[in-house]
Amino acid sequence: MLESPKDQSPSEKVRKDDRKLPSNPEEVEDLRGCMAANPLTVFAFHELKAMTGNFRQDYMLGGGGFGNVYKGYISEDLKGIESIPVAVKVHDGDNSHQGHREWLAEVIFLGQLSHPNLVKLIGYCCEDEHRVLIYEYMSRGSVENNLFSKVLLPLPWSTRMKIAFGAAKGLAFLHEAKKPVIYRDFKTSNILLDQEYNAKLSDFGLAKDGPEGDKSHVSTRIMGTYGYAAPEYIMTAREQNLTDWAVPLLREKKKLANIVDPRLGGDYPMNGVRKAAMLAYHCLNRNPKARPLMRDIVDSLEPLQVPYDVSSDMSSTLIVCSESSN
Repeated sequence: MLESPKDQSPSEKVRKDDRKLPSNPEEVEDLRGCMAANPLTVFAFHELKAMTGNFRQDYMLGGGGFGNVYKGYISEDLKGIESIPVAVKVHDGDNSHQGHREWLAEVIFLGQLSHPNLVKLIGYCCEDEHRVLIYEYMSRGSVENNLFSKVLLPLPWSTRMKIAFGAAKGLAFLHEAKKPVIYRDFKTSNILLDQEYNAKLSDFGLAKDGPEGDKSHVSTRIMGTYGYAAPEYIMTAREQNLTDWAVPLLREKKKLANIVDPRLGGDYPMNGVRKAAMLAYHCLNRNPKARPLMRDIVDSLEPLQVPYDVSSDMSSTLIVCSESSN
């Protein structure tokens, strides 16, 4: 039985004719077809040059395997779109087949999916050798920059929990979609933050379709960045045995404090840290089927979305100490 274009999954559309990837907007839109739930604006390359000041170096936000990302501005007289800042991700120009496929995967996936915790794709450019993506601008940058910056103040515990909650909701949405999506590149540099520290997943170049119905097989080929792959892909037997040490560590307050970012200076709820650490431990279970679903992770993180009150945490600590001394 032949599958209609409407029923085809995003990555099936990308693979449909891998030998002839689209070379112009018409072919891209034809490939998007009935799955084009989100309208995307097609930009000419000269418009992108105008938006980014001809890709000025001081407009550059960062870079990665795909290429450089620049801040740009859409003027009111361009495309009938309101004047807004945007992020312009430019292919590095080698026009590699793999790079083109990842660019197309982003167009297909983000042209179909929409959620508050996924970055919004505004449009794209497919002109000659140019392959460019235009996203909403995320003013706080990546979680990676915020966590490891030597200039910015350390993120408070409550903000970190808010970010984890938002990222988890984004992943849960992908896993529970009508046609599930496996993100495959979950890392701090791909979680972007808006002005209010709302987290949004970006970079869908490595995303693929998840299993549907009674289909349970998922490729175990390692994707993404080393250190962020599923544990069974990279852990040796010795490293797996080390996870057995985690439970007693999580039960001892002094040892537990050793895994917390020291820049927080003790300004965090120990009970919340313990719950977050236990959740992380369960996510690293050696048995993949025993790990919590993303929906369960969202439910576990929700109670941790409360402002931290130092005095209340000290009170609870005193109560625990007095009970143990009795």
